[in-house]
Amino acid sequence: MRAGVITFPGSNADRDLAEAFRKGGADVTMVWHKETELPQGLDIIGIPGGFSFGDYLRCGAIAAQSPIIRAVTGFAEKGGYILGVCNGFQVLTETGLLPGVLLRNAGLHFVCRTAPLTVVTSDSAFTSDYNAGDEVMIPIAHHDGNYFADDDTLARLAGEDRIAFTYGDNPNGSLNDIAGILSDNRRVLGMMPHPERCVEEVQGGTDGAAMFRALADVLAPA
Repeated sequence: MRAGVITFPGSNADRDLAEAFRKGGADVTMVWHKETELPQGLDIIGIPGGFSFGDYLRCGAIAAQSPIIRAVTGFAEKGGYILGVCNGFQVLTETGLLPGVLLRNAGLHFVCRTAPLTVVTSDSAFTSDYNAGDEVMIPIAHHDGNYFADDDTLARLAGEDRIAFTYGDNPNGSLNDIAGILSDNRRVLGMMPHPERCVEEVQGGTDGAAMFRALADVLAPA
């Protein structure tokens, strides 16, 4: 599996995400946001957490206009896999690759702790090593993680089994407790929690490791 991790000014989880991909067996290339083309032969793109461009205007709004994004959207349109974590999820909604928006947390405070999540579907490359209904403990660290979408979008996400994770104890006011969603072709996942921060015991838990193992299995060369 070959992974490319996009780095923006203000990204602070790009190396964490790259290392998680490597631990899952990936060959990783870091890609600066001013590049206009992606490295050849990528199987998956990672858009990391952090505070791209200082979260000015809206979280992810400026990053979504970066030169590399045209190549990222083209990659998605051709069926490529993309994982957007935290700020990466915000970027994916700003580009329109995922529906909805991420608003300010309902409590208007930054939240940073390990949160219980429920795996809603195992029917994706990202979640195939989990079972639907599993509870996993994944770190969160965000100020604008309150997922919002209109009623039709929420119904479509639920009806098409595109809600990947929900919060067991909603920390931010997200509608329907949504913590992560899939694109309509199930190849793009956006999630606010940080699976890359729990892939080895030294981090306090390994519940995120299954995601990177699953991706390596699905995207391994034939």
